[in-house]
Amino acid sequence: MSAHPTVVFADLTGSTRVFEAMGNARATETVTRLIQWIGGVCEAHGGRVVKSLGDGVFAIFANGATATRAVLELQRNHQKRLQTWPAPLRMELQIGVASGEVVEVDGDCYGDAVNLASRLSDLAGPSQIWATESVIDELMGGEVRHRSLGPINIRGKNEMPTVHRIDWQDEVTEFLTMPASLVPPVRAADSSFGQIELAWLDVRSMFRAAELPIHLGRVDEAQFVVNDPRVSRLHARIEARQGSCVLVDVSTYGTWVRFHGTAGASGEIALRRDECVLHGSGEIGLGAPLSDFSAPTISFNTTGGNVLLARRDLR
Repeated sequence: MSAHPTVVFADLTGSTRVFEAMGNARATETVTRLIQWIGGVCEAHGGRVVKSLGDGVFAIFANGATATRAVLELQRNHQKRLQTWPAPLRMELQIGVASGEVVEVDGDCYGDAVNLASRLSDLAGPSQIWATESVIDELMGGEVRHRSLGPINIRGKNEMPTVHRIDWQDEVTEFLTMPASLVPPVRAADSSFGQIELAWLDVRSMFRAAELPIHLGRVDEAQFVVNDPRVSRLHARIEARQGSCVLVDVSTYGTWVRFHGTAGASGEIALRRDECVLHGSGEIGLGAPLSDFSAPTISFNTTGGNVLLARRDLR
């Protein structure tokens, strides 16, 4: 199998907040240095920076393996840097990677892989790397850890491409955190998830398992739109997985979940690039805790589903 050119979009999140905190001059200098560093790492791995995009970099590589090595180094080294920064000033990286035919015209690059990598970068969320299956196919055996997210709905594409999340941490945390009040676990007789109903203000929508994944967010690209400045463009994803309904936070400010009528689980669950299984009914707070009465709050009600709450760290 011959390798295709591979496109990388690496974007910084939270730059608007940093400009407000630091002022234009200092924030511009900080962002510029980060963009230069991102470009330098790409070039060190054989990539070519096509252009800088304000708070991001668009680069192209000869194949998926070299591109993956570059983005792994970006995430790992940037995370070490962020540990020394004040929390309000942290700008995390979200990265999209796609392989395919690329056409170069006057120094710029076009094609399906370019569009797809850009969209995956938007969808990935802070500190994540999303890659197409064509990129994963070029990796050697167990060289890189990754997890399939299944087919993802991409605007402008008739077919949903299968997308993988590449795990960049040296030690991947994939544990289940069980609240003590749910031990021993109780399972419903029918654990097969059927559909979920969402409601916010006067907006109400029903989604069947076959229609997932969907996104909750502030922009029209989201299948369920919540227009509030605390809500990220694409804030959270709801997907059907192994008979359960799973909520995945991909936001800047976090997502909170509260369940109705479940003994011991009436408190809020805070998700920061975490995920949890949605069961029964409850509320989802976007960008602010549900204890804040002004939080944008979505009511949810599931049909079927697994009553066992699971939480995994996606960082």
